[in-house]
Amino acid sequence: MTTTIAGKTVSQNGLGLMRFTEHEAAMPDEETFAVLKAAVAAGVTLWSAADFYGTPESNSLHLLARYFAKYPEDGDKVVVCIKSGVVDMKKLLIDGSAAGVRRWVASANAILGGVKKIDVFGIARVDKKVPIEETVGALAELVAQGAIGGIQLSEAGPATIRRAAATAKIDLVEEEVSLWSTDVFSKGIAAACAELAIPIVAHSPLGAGMLTGRIKSLDDLPKGHYPRVFPKFRPGNFEKNLELVRELEKFARAKGASLPQLTLSWVRAQSSRPGVPFIIPIAGARSANRIKENLAAVDLSGPDLKAIDDILACFPVYGTRYPEAGMALVDF
Repeated sequence: MTTTIAGKTVSQNGLGLMRFTEHEAAMPDEETFAVLKAAVAAGVTLWSAADFYGTPESNSLHLLARYFAKYPEDGDKVVVCIKSGVVDMKKLLIDGSAAGVRRWVASANAILGGVKKIDVFGIARVDKKVPIEETVGALAELVAQGAIGGIQLSEAGPATIRRAAATAKIDLVEEEVSLWSTDVFSKGIAAACAELAIPIVAHSPLGAGMLTGRIKSLDDLPKGHYPRVFPKFRPGNFEKNLELVRELEKFARAKGASLPQLTLSWVRAQSSRPGVPFIIPIAGARSANRIKENLAAVDLSGPDLKAIDDILACFPVYGTRYPEAGMALVDF
């Protein structure tokens, strides 16, 4: 399955770039470039980046600038989506004002240095101090000027999505979607996007590592792993959520698949359900082999999807997606 975003055809396979430039575990360019090359070769055609994935001096925009400077032939083969707008990560301050939007885009283009056009750009969270019409209106002006190719929303609720779409063309909405994060379906977000023909880019489709099957205890969480502070990973919740993971692992084994393959296939399969738009999971990967594994599709029949629904109903997820301060920035 494919769709069109910002005038380019993309598959149902995306790549999240956050882990390449993590503060404490940044990868060298030689290793990262090999993964990106493997992604291009495999048809992983939508890449998700942000100017806060890393430090102000070395984040995913800098990585993209170096990659496309070395491999300019790949520039037109992928759609690069960039999130911005974070004034202060510790204080969780967002600036979605028109002036802020123009400043963020100018900064991103300066870092890219002309080696790659920004295909889609958006503010990382809805700035609740600024009407969404102002944020999207400024982005639409930048599209008209050629500074960016399209507009994205992140963590937006259905009412905001509809208001934004009434202001300008919205090319995609980025939301968390996984087997332990299904709010987009229960809170009207998928329905709004389907109604407006807006694809959803599913971030954290592997549950920040929980749905890889490699985390069996809290001791297995890598040092500096940011979700350690998330409620789902806190003692008490973690053990209950691990029960869901174990049940899903059993199902994956019965299908002859790994848990990540089952999880990503389930996210992609939602697009075939009534009232659901085209969904593109953006899994992280730190090796070419991981790219290959993530692409292996698991055939999920109607009865399979019903069985997974039953597992989710029997093993509810405990804990919110973010700590209280982070949830305050979620628009639904």
